[in-house]
Amino acid sequence: MVKRRTFLASATAAAALAALGVTPAAIAANRVRLGAAEAFSFDALITQARAQAHMAYRPQTSDSHDILDKINYEAHGKIRFDTDSALFAKGPGQFPVTFFHLGRFFQAPARMHVIENKGGKDVSAREIIYDESYFDMPADSPARQLPRGSGFAGFRFQESRLADQSKKDWRKNDWVAFLGASYFRAIGDLYQYGLSARGIAIDVAQAGRAEEFPSFTHFYFETPAAGSDTVTVYAMLDGPSITGAYRFNMTRSTGVVMDIDCALFLRRDIARFGISPLTSMYWFSETAKGSGADWRPEVHDSDGLALWTGAGEHLWRPLNNPPRTTASAFGDVNPRGFGLLQRDRVFDHYQDGVAYERRPSLWVEPLEGWGEGAVQLVEIPTNDEIHDNIVAMWVPKAPAVAGAEYRLRYRLHWQRDEPFPTPLARCVATRLGNGGQPGQPRPPNVRKFMVEFHGAPLEKLAFGELPEAVLTTSRGTFSYVFTEAVPDGVPGHWRAQFDLTVDGEEAVDLRLYLRQGQQTLSETWLYQYHPFQTRGLYGAAAV
Repeated sequence: MVKRRTFLASATAAAALAALGVTPAAIAANRVRLGAAEAFSFDALITQARAQAHMAYRPQTSDSHDILDKINYEAHGKIRFDTDSALFAKGPGQFPVTFFHLGRFFQAPARMHVIENKGGKDVSAREIIYDESYFDMPADSPARQLPRGSGFAGFRFQESRLADQSKKDWRKNDWVAFLGASYFRAIGDLYQYGLSARGIAIDVAQAGRAEEFPSFTHFYFETPAAGSDTVTVYAMLDGPSITGAYRFNMTRSTGVVMDIDCALFLRRDIARFGISPLTSMYWFSETAKGSGADWRPEVHDSDGLALWTGAGEHLWRPLNNPPRTTASAFGDVNPRGFGLLQRDRVFDHYQDGVAYERRPSLWVEPLEGWGEGAVQLVEIPTNDEIHDNIVAMWVPKAPAVAGAEYRLRYRLHWQRDEPFPTPLARCVATRLGNGGQPGQPRPPNVRKFMVEFHGAPLEKLAFGELPEAVLTTSRGTFSYVFTEAVPDGVPGHWRAQFDLTVDGEEAVDLRLYLRQGQQTLSETWLYQYHPFQTRGLYGAAAV
């Protein structure tokens, strides 16, 4: 089985060639082999996607399945791209581009194309032809049996070749990668990969339907402007239920910012149509951890879902590793943004060399009104860190039916924090334990919650003033509700404490914020409590 954390490391080390639009002379200098030139424009790509939606779906397959099946995890890890062959190793532009090799786990080839602009409207694209000479591989590697033109699994942009190479060698460092179906990811300002995004999500955790994974089948790389921090890539999407055309304008500055423009066309009805889906991993944190589950205090790529609603409210929903697959919907009209964040940045909270404390947060910013719908959060049970078990996405209220067309524009921010943080106090920790009072018999079916907030509005409280905890629940009753300053000497660090009494195993939805009089002091904390799961974590209460 492919281990997720090991694959992240090997994917950063394995590579292959790609191209952005160049002149013929520059192409020759960069040692790539090209096919015939064909006219190209984004409008034409959209027209092609629209026409394709009226045709029967034909999956991208390789004629070399038997060979690819021999390129297992170990064999794939021994195939290294020769960075001397990287397109734009000598320019134009500052970011060389490399390809990933096909293998057992990436068998669907993606066709890569260079866009040439010969002046005016004379724009054409030429396919980059796969050749084993682009790669370093063992003499007995099964990859040597692949025919020329087999295609690539994906691509990466390397770091700037113009930067100080003693600090960041472009041959060893990349900042964005597209690999597998419609998945892609980027590093944040802490120089670490983590969660992923997708072009689209089809029927995630939808009862009676298998999830569908459309693929980017063709990529087109535009010629970068000299010295620009932005690169442009076009992509064709295809799947049993959908086709589409995408334009990615990706800027490497503090973190990575992507402006995405896409046109989507539905072949058939889709029950759960997930726009701008984010995919992450959450195993456990300080909130809830089974005894002896792992030696580390926390293991997750993201610890919560943040939402900025169309009405301007900031919400924070800590993630769960639930006892069964759950889907939560947060209804909204024209949301201002949402994202999966990694707020906890303290190494001691993870104690792991894979740098969970440096994993990027990913924020979705709609660039136009998305209308009525919901941010949906799907949480899937997991017992290890190798599985991505969290999905967050926008799902329109209107049914997604065959023949429907969508044109969407949005921006992705890959950074350490959300780009538009609330001025209110933010939630920094959620902790659960047995309810009741120390030294007294602990009542059954009671859980204690400690929710911590930190921020400027709480720093401004006068000595002796206590914020009010405003609580609501979908069921159950509260007791022992109070607030106090966390005794750590940090200004503006407060916590709300309460006990929740609830019977049965049905999930409970909780809501909390802090206020003083009519003044709201904190963002709104949301939580889905699973009595059955936490009963197993903390044991039966003594009676």
